Amino acid sequence: MKRLVVIGAGGRLGAALVREYARDFDVVGFNHARLDLGKPEQLRETLGGLEFDALINTAAQTNVDRCETHVEEAFALNTEAPRVLAEICARKNARFIHTSTDYVFDGEKREPYTEEDEARPISVYGKSKREGERRALEANERALIVRVSWVFGPDRPSFIDWALGQAREREDVKAIADKWATPTYTLDLAPLLQPLLTDTNISGILHLANTGECSWQEYAQWALDCCHAQGIPMKATTMGASSLAEMKSFIAKRPVYSVLSSAKYERLTGQAPRPWRDVVAEYVRDYVR
Repeated sequence: MKRLVVIGAGGRLGAALVREYARDFDVVGFNHARLDLGKPEQLRETLGGLEFDALINTAAQTNVDRCETHVEEAFALNTEAPRVLAEICARKNARFIHTSTDYVFDGEKREPYTEEDEARPISVYGKSKREGERRALEANERALIVRVSWVFGPDRPSFIDWALGQAREREDVKAIADKWATPTYTLDLAPLLQPLLTDTNISGILHLANTGECSWQEYAQWALDCCHAQGIPMKATTMGASSLAEMKSFIAKRPVYSVLSSAKYERLTGQAPRPWRDVVAEYVRDYVR
């Protein structure tokens, strides 16, 4: 493979992919300023005239609450755009990988979700992402949908950066303790995704996250513990517990439990994602000051 296109190059995952893959591929990255997902004709015109061997779409409307109040926008960016990208790649015989989300599940399960579990989204965001999966696969039978969860990394702030920022300034800090998923590190996702770029026998839906599970509170507490172990100044030592019910600012429903099983990925590639605690500790060591 020679040329790779990354859509969403200004985002948390897209920026990591552009940087990491530039060592091995001719990477063309598009951020929102260069390519508007909400304009199908711009997608066709810009990408139709570009030669490439694979395209990864990491862009989406990921503001879960905004999706509830901007439904048309959510479906334009999360549903229609993936369909158009899938069509473009099918015409070019180029590999198409689209990133999706754990929010396609309703959260009623209490063990990790597999690719065979029925998707029953409970928010506009989840519904728009699920419909985007369907339409991309209809448009391109060789497309690969990669579901990820709680993505964090050095390129753009995420929940963990917010939590540590609060802990740096205040002794009394809380995080939600009754919602569970798995943090997924962008610097791990990049090498884990790489074999999927060329193995076109792998298509359909695939879950890919670091291993294990935690609540937001446990996630934040572990990062806080790692900061103290590294001697990084923090006013807080304990991350207090809050509940989803207390979050009055939330508009959309969130799945309470949305842990993704990466067992299928391991079977197909022979690679096992690292435990979430290991990657959070590494992130704190390398990027938190």
